[in-house]
Amino acid sequence: MYCKIARQYIVKVKYTNKIFVIGWHKNILRCFAPAVTVQGMKNLSGQDPQIAEQINNEVRRQQNGLEMIASENIVSEAVLEAMGTPLTNKYSEGYPGKRYYGGNEFIDVIENLARERACKLFGAEHANVQPHAGSPANMAAYFAMMEPGDKLMAMSLAHGGHLTHGSPVNFSGKLYKIIPYGVREDNHMIDMDEVREIALREKPRVILAGATAYPRLIDFEKFFEIAKEVGAYFMVDMAHIAGLVAAKVHPDPIPYADVVTTTTHKTLRGPRGAMILCKKEDRLHPDDNPTSYKASQGKRKNMAQKIDSAVFPGLQGGPLEHIIAAKAVAFGEALKPEFAEYGRQIIANAKQLAKTFKEEGVEMVSGGTDNHLLLLDLTNLGISGKEAETVLDSVGIYTNRNTVPNETRSPFDPSGLRIGTPALTTRGLIEEDMAVVGRIMAGVLKNPKNENILENARKAVKELAEKYPIYPDWSV
Repeated sequence: MYCKIARQYIVKVKYTNKIFVIGWHKNILRCFAPAVTVQGMKNLSGQDPQIAEQINNEVRRQQNGLEMIASENIVSEAVLEAMGTPLTNKYSEGYPGKRYYGGNEFIDVIENLARERACKLFGAEHANVQPHAGSPANMAAYFAMMEPGDKLMAMSLAHGGHLTHGSPVNFSGKLYKIIPYGVREDNHMIDMDEVREIALREKPRVILAGATAYPRLIDFEKFFEIAKEVGAYFMVDMAHIAGLVAAKVHPDPIPYADVVTTTTHKTLRGPRGAMILCKKEDRLHPDDNPTSYKASQGKRKNMAQKIDSAVFPGLQGGPLEHIIAAKAVAFGEALKPEFAEYGRQIIANAKQLAKTFKEEGVEMVSGGTDNHLLLLDLTNLGISGKEAETVLDSVGIYTNRNTVPNETRSPFDPSGLRIGTPALTTRGLIEEDMAVVGRIMAGVLKNPKNENILENARKAVKELAEKYPIYPDWSV
């Protein structure tokens, strides 16, 4: 079968009495009929069959299960093609027009396209598309705005923030003095009055808005007003919601933030990587901007220059130009009108899930969602997050355990479960399908040891996966 992935791949279907049995979860065997092995990786299959086999297994897992991890998505075949190109052979330290290696004339065109498309997509003044991942993107942003020991005010990890927002085990918590804020105990939402009170008392260097497990909208304008009042930079980590912002279905931080970081592989539906968007001028240090006399007499840099210098040479070496090409492709896809409908459907699907869970008696942190994710509190069901993750894995639904605000259990076996709708929305599921998914999940969570219910759940998951296949040219 012809495959668009590499214009030459052949898909060969192997049958074992029309049933292929594969176990990818401890003590669990699953049956799928028919099963497929992708034989198109002819060089890899011949040279390293062990790796080829596991890639095939992972493709089957993705095809035959339902990915509901909020930070995951399914990229297009065009993005896959860009990632698998000889661009990976090229060293290109520096930036377009100013590299430390020769032979970058075509690489420069690609990286400039990525930067231009990123700026157009988000209405940003400047984009750096070189960060390898979200964590180094945040590190570079901090380097541009702070010195070690400065105060960083950010959302507590225990209340939905990210490791790089100040966890003591992370570089952010080791290099900076962290001033955490959280959510209200009664409604699990950010209390902006409390944020202002903390900021006025602590006078942080940077105020950061953004989260990894917060299902509600964030008031970026109010955060900016507080930052201005206390003389702080305002930074936003929009890794989870970038695709929703691009689709214009979520409040936009770009008009307010001095610096915005994001991954490119979550709701934005691009390759694994990150980027930094920022204002060109430094709001707090106007003398550093090129238009100022002082800057023209020395080596001071504006905000865009500070960001670029923090990424390279401050943090990273050679950029991953095959990934940057894939980022450019993804940004191009997000600029198309249909991406707005995709963003709208992500939220509609999440809200339908919330409605179904409420009907099924499954509790949610904050009672619902405004974006792509839900955070379930499983306390009333008598099952831990780890147990829930494991049993859902066993029926082909993939999620991740997560702490909830005011957690009473260990982070390794918490009370919560984080789920999201971006990947299922990419596959084509709509509200009526999400209602089915919600009921399947609720049944499993309430009856984790009932083998009849689990087997029925596996069959229902299989039906949905077959109804909405991914990468058709990789399967039957």
